[in-house]
Amino acid sequence: MGTVTQRLEGAAVAAALDEATRAALRTASTPGSPPTLASVHRGVDSPFQFYRRRQMKAAGALGIRFQDEALAPGAGQPDLVERLRRLDGDPSVHAVLVEHPLPAPFEFGPAIATLRPEKDVDGVSAANLGRLLGAHPTHVPAVALAALDIARHYHLPYEGEPVAVIGRSETVGLPLALLLAARPPGPNATVTIAHSRTRDLRRAIAGARTIFSCAGQPGLLTRQVVPEGAAVVDVGVSTVPDPSRPGGSRTAGDADPASLEGWASALTPVPGGVGPVTVAELMRGTVRAWEWLRPRPGGLG
Repeated sequence: MGTVTQRLEGAAVAAALDEATRAALRTASTPGSPPTLASVHRGVDSPFQFYRRRQMKAAGALGIRFQDEALAPGAGQPDLVERLRRLDGDPSVHAVLVEHPLPAPFEFGPAIATLRPEKDVDGVSAANLGRLLGAHPTHVPAVALAALDIARHYHLPYEGEPVAVIGRSETVGLPLALLLAARPPGPNATVTIAHSRTRDLRRAIAGARTIFSCAGQPGLLTRQVVPEGAAVVDVGVSTVPDPSRPGGSRTAGDADPASLEGWASALTPVPGGVGPVTVAELMRGTVRAWEWLRPRPGGLG
């Protein structure tokens, strides 16, 4: 066999994106409030809290103002909608990110529809997803962009190639499939979409040169499933028991690294792969929103 599995670290990709974001900030000459990202969340211990802390750190390093918007304990759908309505009308806030998925009784779709497309920085509203489908996106889900960034940075085989996306959520899998299948100058890939109800995953993704997995099922991808020599971009994030770790658990992706070592041509680590790039894309989206929404000299804003 003799396959050497390349480790696709996200740090270098994120650093390049951050430098592009700094360059955009340096060239901006219009005075006014700094780019501001508001992060709306339930304020309880959840995997989103780790993501939020990374957002805060990245924003501080770039000169982006980070506004923490924790909902009060016991808050419901009306409270969430009212918070988003207020942020949408606040000219000092340029981008809004809402924790998702949200548990019942929250309804994510109707809540995010409160935001204008320019402020929905994660591109997950029906309006933004519709614009992506029409090939004229405003914002695109940051995780989907991050997965594609990694494939591009490491020159994985995906342009004009057979690829597989495992997962069909409207926030990751479907947007990623649309990005990959986009006509030139897009990747122009031939995309297979598999998911939790796919009966024979091995057969469904056979022949894929690169596999993007966002199923959220630890251990899903082994050498019994993945074609030999394929590259794997692991977007899945789950918490699994691990008595050897503090707290008794650890973060895991969809891929089984031990099984794929020496079998897959390349693999992103979890954590340390798509995660840092997702945060960098979110910062870049915040600056774009700021450029769109900030007041212009002699203009109405």
